[in-house]
Amino acid sequence: MIAVSASDESIRTAELVKIQTAVNNLPIFADYDEARIPEMSGLVFELFEQEDGLDALFGLIRDNLPERLFETAYALACDVAAADGTLREAELRLLEEIRYELALDRLHAAAIERGARARHLSE
Repeated sequence: MIAVSASDESIRTAELVKIQTAVNNLPIFADYDEARIPEMSGLVFELFEQEDGLDALFGLIRDNLPERLFETAYALACDVAAADGTLREAELRLLEEIRYELALDRLHAAAIERGARARHLSE
């Protein structure tokens, strides 16, 4: 979620609120210490500054996230990207990379994307 928010070099309030809300309310984060969010943000920013940082980020994700949660992670990333009502090119590219790196089925990913879009329409 943090990586998608930071991907366009501008973290918006709506994206931060979406991340905080997810961490505070979703069962998947029931045992997560929300005080770690700033630490994780710093790690993402550090990785984005490195030449192979994105590869390292995906390696960390694959090593620490059970495969059964890959679609959940993608859904949360899509929600963060859609939170401010605009999908920027950098966010779209990162979402595409996430789909590839997590080997998500294209139809499943499309359904997740459509759901995020539907949840964040303003009119």
